[in-house]
Amino acid sequence: MKSIYNLIKEKIRQHPIVQNSILGNSNPWKRSHFIILSEIIKDELSKKEELQNERKFELGTSISHITLQRFFESDYDYKTHNDLRFLKTLDKICIFLGFKDLNSFVKSVKGVNSYIESGVGTEFTKDIVYKYCQANFEFFKIFPKLSIDIFDDHVFKESPFIERIKNYSSQLCEKKLKLFTNNNRSNFEIFDIDVISEEKEMVVVKTQEFWNLVFVVENSDEEYIVNELDTQIYFIKKIDNTWKIWDNYNPNSGLLNQVIQKKP
Repeated sequence: MKSIYNLIKEKIRQHPIVQNSILGNSNPWKRSHFIILSEIIKDELSKKEELQNERKFELGTSISHITLQRFFESDYDYKTHNDLRFLKTLDKICIFLGFKDLNSFVKSVKGVNSYIESGVGTEFTKDIVYKYCQANFEFFKIFPKLSIDIFDDHVFKESPFIERIKNYSSQLCEKKLKLFTNNNRSNFEIFDIDVISEEKEMVVVKTQEFWNLVFVVENSDEEYIVNELDTQIYFIKKIDNTWKIWDNYNPNSGLLNQVIQKKP
């Protein structure tokens, strides 16, 4: 990803609008130059078809000059530059450069076999995520019994992700919640999976997932429904030559716990 990160900087400098502005003859860029660059990008993004409708609200159409200055002046750092907020910034920069998103830019640079460098490959990472989601659904079906070991083949036991799963699911099991599966009332779908970052020992994967879950409290008529379409981010890590999920970003994680707590 470091090479991609540096190439994006180069492509911004080579952009015709940037070249034809005061920035084209300035080197190095200072604070005032990044303010100008921020305005150029904002103006162009407001015209982009990719940032219309709901995507406009998801990403926004501006990047602050401070973020741009940090991007250009800082050396690549895995933790900083694979943060979800920064990945959204890279999406916007790549849209400014004429691509659909960061993933499209990466594919254009690396070609068809874009994710083979670390030996992981797109199909392998898709398989990991699909199997985790299926295991997660089976995990819910066992409620109110708590069976964290169902994730052993998919998520590292010592990961922060597994700790969060334990925390929210133990509360649900204590409430005696049970998944209602009659007539396919509970189900899930994965609409899209994209590899958005790849390092030697870490791959970051973005998914679109729809979860429709109906929980009932055992021996009662009490019912709770989860009906959410989420964009989720999975951090798949290599430890001791084994690839598994290390962490996950889900904006609706623990949503059901919050609903239960608010109930009078």
